Amino acid sequence: MAAAETDSEEEFNEKGSYSDSSDSDFDKNEVENDFLGDATLPNYDDSSEMQNVEGIQQSFVAWKEVQEELDETCCPQDPGLIKSQTILKKLSVFIWRFLSEAKYVSILNDFVESEFFVIDGDSLLLRYLCDQEPYLTFVYSVECFLNNFIKKGAKFVIVFFKDIEQIYFNFPDVLFLRTLLIQHLEHNTDVILHTEFSNCLSPEWQVFLKESYPYFIIISDDGLTSLQTNYLNIFLSHSLSKKLNVVLTSGDSSDELRVYAYHVQSKYVHREFYGQHEKDLQSACGSVLQYVAKLQDTELRLYKHLKFNLIMMRKEVCQAILLLKDLWPEGADIRRAVCVLTCATGLKIYKSMLEKAKATERTKEEHGEQCNEKNKTEALTLEEVADVCRIQCLTVAFLCNLPLSQRAQIRVIKSFWTAQALPLIKLLQRCDWLVLKQLNITHDWKLDFTYLPDLRDNLLCMNLLYYYELEYQAGLKLDLGKEIENDYQHLWNTATSLTGLSGFGDAFPVRNTSTLFLQEKQTSVKECADVHSIGLIAVKSHIVEEYVGSILEDLPFLSSNDSVVTSLAKHKQFDERRHWHSGKPLSDDYDRTKQGFDAKSNDPKQRRDIQKYQSYYRLYGRSLEGNMSQMIVNEEDVKACTNAAFNKPKKSHKSKAEIIAEENKKRLEAKEEKKEEEQWRVLEKSIEKDIKANFQSGINRLDKFLKACQSSSVKFCAETAGLNACFEVWKEHCRSQGKKPKDLGIAVEVMRRIHMLWGKYQDRLQKPHLKTLTRCLQCFGFEKLAFSLNSQRVESDNEKLAKYAVGTGAARFQLQYMGHYLFRDERSDSDPRVRHFIPDTWQRELLDVVDKNESAVIVAPTSSGKTYASYYCMEKVLRKGNDGVVVYVAPTKALVNQVVGVITNRFTKTLPDGLVLCGVFTRDYRHDTLNCQILVTVPQCLEILMLSPHRQEWVKKIKYVIFDEVHCLGGEIGAEVWEHLLVMIRCPFLALSATISNPEHLTEWLQSVKRYWQQADRIDDGSVSSSATASRFTKRLQKQNAEKKSYRVRLVLYGERYNDLEKYVCSLKDNDILIDHYHPCAALTVNHIEKYGIPSDIAFSPRESVQLYDAMLNSWPGWPRAQELEPEEFVCFKNKIIIKKADARKYEQELKQELRDWIVLKQKDKVNNVLESLKPHPVDSSEGAKCSRFAHFVDKLNEMGKLPAIFFMFNIHSVETSAKNIWTYLRIKQIRMKNTNTQKETENTRAKLNKMEKTVRTYKSLDPKKQTSSKMDNIMAVLNEHKALKTRLSKLTQVPVDCTYANNKAVDQETFGTLLFRLRYQREFFKQKELALRGIGYHHSAMRLKQRQFVEMLFRMGYLQVVTATGTLALGINMPCKSVVFVEDSVYLNALNYRQMSGRAGRRGQDLIGNVFFYDIPLPKVEKLMKSNVPELKGQFPLSITLILRLLLLATKANDEADAKAKVMSVLNHSLLSFKQQKNKEMLKIYFIFSLQFLLKEGYLNQEGKPVGYAGLVSHLHYHAPSNFVLVDFLTKGLFHKLCQLVREGSTIFSKTVMEKLVLVLAHLFGRKHLPACNVNLKGTFSQSKVFLDDLPEEFALAVETYNREIENNFGCFLLTTAKLADMEQEYHLPVSKLDFTGREIDNSDLASHLMRTTKRITAISPFACLSGMVDQDLFSIHNVNKAVLRTLDVNSNHVPVLLMKKFDYAGRRMPLNAYALDFYKHGSLQALTQDNGLNRGEAYHTIKDFVLAIKAIKISLGELCENMEDNVVLAFKQLARTYSQKFKLV
Repeated sequence: MAAAETDSEEEFNEKGSYSDSSDSDFDKNEVENDFLGDATLPNYDDSSEMQNVEGIQQSFVAWKEVQEELDETCCPQDPGLIKSQTILKKLSVFIWRFLSEAKYVSILNDFVESEFFVIDGDSLLLRYLCDQEPYLTFVYSVECFLNNFIKKGAKFVIVFFKDIEQIYFNFPDVLFLRTLLIQHLEHNTDVILHTEFSNCLSPEWQVFLKESYPYFIIISDDGLTSLQTNYLNIFLSHSLSKKLNVVLTSGDSSDELRVYAYHVQSKYVHREFYGQHEKDLQSACGSVLQYVAKLQDTELRLYKHLKFNLIMMRKEVCQAILLLKDLWPEGADIRRAVCVLTCATGLKIYKSMLEKAKATERTKEEHGEQCNEKNKTEALTLEEVADVCRIQCLTVAFLCNLPLSQRAQIRVIKSFWTAQALPLIKLLQRCDWLVLKQLNITHDWKLDFTYLPDLRDNLLCMNLLYYYELEYQAGLKLDLGKEIENDYQHLWNTATSLTGLSGFGDAFPVRNTSTLFLQEKQTSVKECADVHSIGLIAVKSHIVEEYVGSILEDLPFLSSNDSVVTSLAKHKQFDERRHWHSGKPLSDDYDRTKQGFDAKSNDPKQRRDIQKYQSYYRLYGRSLEGNMSQMIVNEEDVKACTNAAFNKPKKSHKSKAEIIAEENKKRLEAKEEKKEEEQWRVLEKSIEKDIKANFQSGINRLDKFLKACQSSSVKFCAETAGLNACFEVWKEHCRSQGKKPKDLGIAVEVMRRIHMLWGKYQDRLQKPHLKTLTRCLQCFGFEKLAFSLNSQRVESDNEKLAKYAVGTGAARFQLQYMGHYLFRDERSDSDPRVRHFIPDTWQRELLDVVDKNESAVIVAPTSSGKTYASYYCMEKVLRKGNDGVVVYVAPTKALVNQVVGVITNRFTKTLPDGLVLCGVFTRDYRHDTLNCQILVTVPQCLEILMLSPHRQEWVKKIKYVIFDEVHCLGGEIGAEVWEHLLVMIRCPFLALSATISNPEHLTEWLQSVKRYWQQADRIDDGSVSSSATASRFTKRLQKQNAEKKSYRVRLVLYGERYNDLEKYVCSLKDNDILIDHYHPCAALTVNHIEKYGIPSDIAFSPRESVQLYDAMLNSWPGWPRAQELEPEEFVCFKNKIIIKKADARKYEQELKQELRDWIVLKQKDKVNNVLESLKPHPVDSSEGAKCSRFAHFVDKLNEMGKLPAIFFMFNIHSVETSAKNIWTYLRIKQIRMKNTNTQKETENTRAKLNKMEKTVRTYKSLDPKKQTSSKMDNIMAVLNEHKALKTRLSKLTQVPVDCTYANNKAVDQETFGTLLFRLRYQREFFKQKELALRGIGYHHSAMRLKQRQFVEMLFRMGYLQVVTATGTLALGINMPCKSVVFVEDSVYLNALNYRQMSGRAGRRGQDLIGNVFFYDIPLPKVEKLMKSNVPELKGQFPLSITLILRLLLLATKANDEADAKAKVMSVLNHSLLSFKQQKNKEMLKIYFIFSLQFLLKEGYLNQEGKPVGYAGLVSHLHYHAPSNFVLVDFLTKGLFHKLCQLVREGSTIFSKTVMEKLVLVLAHLFGRKHLPACNVNLKGTFSQSKVFLDDLPEEFALAVETYNREIENNFGCFLLTTAKLADMEQEYHLPVSKLDFTGREIDNSDLASHLMRTTKRITAISPFACLSGMVDQDLFSIHNVNKAVLRTLDVNSNHVPVLLMKKFDYAGRRMPLNAYALDFYKHGSLQALTQDNGLNRGEAYHTIKDFVLAIKAIKISLGELCENMEDNVVLAFKQLARTYSQKFKLV
């Protein structure tokens, strides 16, 4: 689908939402945690399945208890916070409610190239804060996150608010980390960083948002403390109130092309809530920030008797920096500078605190007070503090001298700081923070900030402490190495000298005390456990060798007797025990698809059904393009072909028959011309009179006659008469108006006639005609044009003529008022290949492409005629014979049916028995798929045929494939299928689209694919030609066929819309609907033009070009080129009677270039003034108010003559409700128009008819022959009266013209009745009928086919004037209209869908201009839609494990092995993602190798690369990987057999409990939709649904855990095996800053060598991840892969077929699964799913439908695999499929 159909978004109900909710936030404030020790926050991202869940929950409970305790003891003491609790509580519930409705979508699918978004820096900090990481690893993780956006072309800025720093005051480690991250991004990257804003409510931030308006803001919904969470809630509320969308950091994921996250759309209710509580929220925000600000002024306790404050610390830091600048005047490395300054400050402050404490103690003793001896023993001595500082200096010396390659090998030690040492560590962290802040503002000293991310190394520090506390004390004395020793001594000496104090000791010995700083009982050296066998299982396959052979040469393989290899056989025990046949061939998806009818059938009923089907589709086709049926005759059946398309040699002379035919044709034309002359003579006076009496009515009659007339001489006469009549009306109008404003519409019609006469009939103009034209131009005031027309000036009285002037110049008049009438450059010469119209040049090129059997990518606007080439292609293949097949690939079933209608209407052909013209194949339905000449299908179904080994003979018959809407290649779902088809087909193709932004790249890729097939064909021809049995005739035939083949791919571009589109924004003011014109330039900004230019597809109508010129002139009165570009003086307009559309386009381009030049000339302010002056200023109003006035808006469009219109919405509920509201409005309007007498007469007439009904029925049943004459007279009188009453009632009840939008003249009653008759058994038949009678319809994908076609046909025929619709109409459906209205905003309303939908406006041949209205779309969103380019086609990740299995099935079982192999290799080698991207090619090959190993180990492939076991079953469920593999695992472990127990022996029925448990299991497999973590806060507020899916039954959960563990082990082994493929040089560079952490390795340090002497394995671990203790063994948990594996392997764990049963966000909160599948099984209500489960109706319908299809597929497959049809599992799935389908049918 072009756009998903989202839910009805109801406004927030305050009363119903706050009642039963409680604040579940928890504060992490007092958790003992620091980044120099290992007592860090729990790593929730690494929580593996069952083992870590309990630990997470316990941690949460602990944190929550701490938070509650802090809330009770800390926050209530602050009066401001106490006062703000009510509003903060209210805000929390409000935020929860709307975050729960967040949509999980791709956030970079649009606006990427030109729009930026904002990342909240503190949310980014929190995103990676939970991981136990050293500083360098933390920075690496952040840079990987940012690099993921950068690689995808995203533009973003990061914002750190100054005031938020105070929130981390109690977390000195986080405070320091935040400062480090900010400074690193500033100094070492090109990332745009904003740190100047105070907070999210500051005026400066408001100005920034208003001026730049980001696409969205990425914000966390969970803070480190409850105070920060409250602040984030305010930030969220404020952002949404400013019409900014929000993306949550929780639950995000990504793949090679996209980033997925929870997206919250801004709505009016957000603005309303914030507006109502703005003062309270500002006060609450101030209270939160004031509270944390006070903390900085308080005195801090290090130990109970040691105190310090920040003022003192800041003073000491500043003093130390001044001293260090004198000691190191040449500058310093940031690591060394921070180290010595922190140690010096820490030592000095600690000594000062001790002295103060001693002084206080002496004072107390003097006063006789007793001192607390316990405080003394808790505090560290000065010597112990010096020991810690020496370890810090030694750590920095090591990390400054050891390269990352050596540090990565250091042993892993898990240990904790002792409670005694921890306060000192926090003190040093505060020193680090203040030092770093102060150094950043020290500009007169040269500091190298390069290695800012590497200030500390936690693992190295722990190792050194461990060595000195245990190993050194045990007698292990190791040399530091000269370089490290000197560096360390220099650091320590500098630090002590900066203190200016003595008593801290020398650098050696490193430890002067024996105090343990590490908790000994927690200290252990982590050694790596033995990992599994490393190596690959060998596969003997030509495909494997050809595709990845070069890579496999460098990788190790397992021996044939390895336990992994010998245990490959699977499933045999289950098969033997249960009598199943895993290797049994299954029916394919083609066989399983429901067959409608078969042309080969002789059944009379089915033959009648076929006739009805064809008859209806001919009617359907006529609604699309009129009656265009033609009989197709095979070329070989005729002696000569007159069609020039086939390049037949022409005869040198005409035959007698041809001469006679030509004479007959001329005679008929003359006769027709005479008839038209007579017709005009009859109508002329009447039309002239009508023009003068009712101007518009007369003009319409004239235009109607001219449109139907074929004779040019008659047309000339009619135009001349029309000119005279219009001119007389104009003169009379001017005389009557006097000085009042004139109706220039009359003048426009006069000028139109002048254009027609001068432009098309110039050769017929005589002197009297020229005199008339001249006179008209003079009256209008166009003297120069009059003179150019007739150099002999006609004498005139200028004063008398002045009253007839239009008051503007000729050029401006034509542009301003006649833009839509301007002549287009059209060809007049016909093409013999085209019957019904004269094709443009680019369309002729398409026909040439087909004639030459070439391929083409065709990019042209909607309704431009690009599809005609498709039908020409079909006609060509049909004429060639009965064997060739054309396949038309459409993205949706709706478009499939439309194409079938066109084909049925357009072509007729006599075919042999069993063959038909057109066949259909969709996922739900098929008929005549393999016995037709034109197959219309969807991509997924064609892929089924292409990959089916048994359908390859049919595939070879395909002569052409037409891909309509090929831009779906860039979609999110199913896009890879388009790619597979494009690379697998050997025949020519046509790829059509209106919206591809990089067609050159796409064409180049497709040309490379065709070159591959050219080479493959040469190889095939060579092998056949070399055969000894090949005859000369065969060789000659092959040569001829080869000459006809073409491998060229052409690119055909056409960018000009026939009709201009004008845009309008609508708003509501005092119940009145305001409609403001929206100039395209209003969407632009100076910054956008400067960076990206003016988008190529932004086009102006001629009047908009004039508006732009006027705005430019007003903004710059002294504009140098003002005169040159003035419309009357512009070179293309000057003295032109007829300004053409091409001239106006040149003027438009000139103005655009001038606007760009102004920016170059530094006139940005003036450009900004121009753009601002063109912006409309709509009034903001609530969704509710706009919804209530929607019907009035439709009525206003009707009054403006803007109907027919399509009203696009993005949820089914809104579509149907809006249509009903319009109907209600018209019905009420009709009731109000009726008077009392009419109503009474209607009631009386109806009562009389009811009384007569019985009598009439009786009379009609009588035999007239048996009645007397008097009796017959009475009967006839009664019948006549009855008829008269019915006629009268019909007139009384007839809908007045003002109360309906239906155009009754467009459709006759018979046709309308036929269409209604097809709906008689459909649900909501009466509703659709009543709507249709008022000219209203609705259209969405959840409707039945017949219902949708009913609306489509009536709308195309012109009967329906109003259709509300979802995005189902955006993809190619032929429903052109005058206007398109965007009624509501949605995340799915993006640049691509906007262009697809707006392209419906402006019917060629009917409308002169198209209109686009934005009814309830925020103005900033409109701007983005207008100026953003359509996303480029970059390809998809083309492979999946099931696709590889299906490819191997094709290669193994196809009859033509060479052909099958060529197709498989084409898919593998020619993905768009890897085109010109060698790195991506290698990534795909690595994934292919893993997939092979997985399939081997799981028993789906043997070592010859042949599919075995349950390969067929998982292939049929390929839509649902990895759940299909888990299903087989459940089956083979007998879990389904244990579950599916009958109610009693001998029965075939299963209990409700069994069925619900089975649905629960299947919901975990095939109905996986995760909800945001905050949804849990709303638990217990649902009416019908349970919403949160229960965990799997224990046995199934254990099976999944076992399955996952096995897959994780296999994947871990695979990563270790392929690690050598990584680019190790790049692995030591940070991804964004590119900082290099390689270096010369130190080999003269015994201690360094000792620390690296370990069994630790880091084969496939990123060196940056190694610093946090990651080892190879950690890769055996899927949660660690993305952050730990070597980055240049380009491995994404999302492609690993594990099924995570519990998913957590970055903060450790569980994201529950949506129980929609089980809930629906229980209550069968889609409405409940929309109300409780957060699904919109369309989404609910399609997800349930997919779930039903999955159940049916499983049912059929299990039935085919099991020979025992009474098997419990088979019976259970049959019962479930039947029950679930019945429930689904009821909706």
